[in-house]
Amino acid sequence: MKANVGGIDRILRVVAGLALIGLVLSGTIGSWGWIGLILIATGLFSFCPAYGLFGVKTCKTK
Repeated sequence: MKANVGGIDRILRVVAGLALIGLVLSGTIGSWGWIGLILIATGLFSFCPAYGLFGVKTCKTK
């Protein structure tokens, strides 16, 4: 797994994921908000399978 998620993208994914999970736990949205776990995981691992499928990279190349 090569990194394909860059810095700002990672931060936005983790923040959005935490927000979705917070909304689920507070009862504001339904169980679909648990998809936030996927956002957090892709942010933490710097790898998004969908980006790999479509050839997208938001990280700097070395």
